[in-house]
Amino acid sequence: MNKERLKEQLDAIQARFDELTRLMSDPEVAQDYEKVAQYAKERSDLDEIVKLYRRYRQIEAELADTKEMLQDESDPALRELAEEELTALTEEQDKLLQHIQKLLIPKDPRDEKNVIMEIRAGAGGDEAGLFAADLFRMYSRYAERQSGWKVEVISENRTGIGGFKEIIFMVKGRGAYSRLKYESGVHRVQRIPVTESSGRIHTSTVTVAVLPEVDDVEITINQKDLEISTYGSSGPGGQHMQKNDTAVRIVHKPSGMVVTCESERSLTQNKLRAMAVLRARLYEAEQQKQERELKDARRSQVGTGERSEKIRTYNYPQNRVTDHRIGMSNYHLSGVLDGDLDDFIDALTADEQTRRLESLGE
Repeated sequence: MNKERLKEQLDAIQARFDELTRLMSDPEVAQDYEKVAQYAKERSDLDEIVKLYRRYRQIEAELADTKEMLQDESDPALRELAEEELTALTEEQDKLLQHIQKLLIPKDPRDEKNVIMEIRAGAGGDEAGLFAADLFRMYSRYAERQSGWKVEVISENRTGIGGFKEIIFMVKGRGAYSRLKYESGVHRVQRIPVTESSGRIHTSTVTVAVLPEVDDVEITINQKDLEISTYGSSGPGGQHMQKNDTAVRIVHKPSGMVVTCESERSLTQNKLRAMAVLRARLYEAEQQKQERELKDARRSQVGTGERSEKIRTYNYPQNRVTDHRIGMSNYHLSGVLDGDLDDFIDALTADEQTRRLESLGE
């Protein structure tokens, strides 16, 4: 990002911060509690950036003084001290600038949301179903490593040999979407299936969709557009309440979307979970539509639903996991499948921040 443009932006932010400080001390404004709360929140949001920018400007002045001293100073010892000071100040200024730029990146309002994840077996038959089960375990183990996170299965469609044709589940926890949104896409596995007698390596695929949980106020669903039916559950609800229809199937007629849920023992709970999935899917579809209309050349696969290309390969013979979006490989496949995903997620987060910083400078 152009430094002069950045400074103009930061000058404007500092001016707004000072204006908010003045407004909050105005006796007339002080009588309006809603305005005071609004101004206080806005000022709080700007506080860290302004503090860092003020230090940045202070370093600018110190650098100018140090450079001037270097020009006038003839004593070798003092010149050496000034050069060391110049180096230290320049390094501090560069770090401050990087920190400020990160703070200027608009936050994704969905980052703190719970997520609904949908894992579906793709190409590869039974082997794809088994790998879908491996990925479900991987995300479950990752959630277990996070403080306060919880996994709740919404619906599942099992294969006969311990895999999943499809499994939909919710991950509840602070910041779940901010960490898991990068998992959306096609995951490819290369390994010798347990059913393969000749020892040949097979390639199978699984698709993963990551949808932020959507509140009622964020998307409106007309009840007249829904066709809701109930049936006997084959899951926990059905086993314990054989005489009652506890499972629910919801069809959203305008879009043709179908959602089922039978994981709960209560029809009401199954309906609430199914509606949560439907809201998330409809919200995602609307986001995709807006992105297509805007023709944003820089939109990434993350969050757009474009899942036609593989994002990651799990290669068993080479004990390697490779994320193709950032060209990063990890040679501890068993650890990754046991939920050790932070290295990939951190690298993907850094990559996204870099690209968003570049777009800010245009």
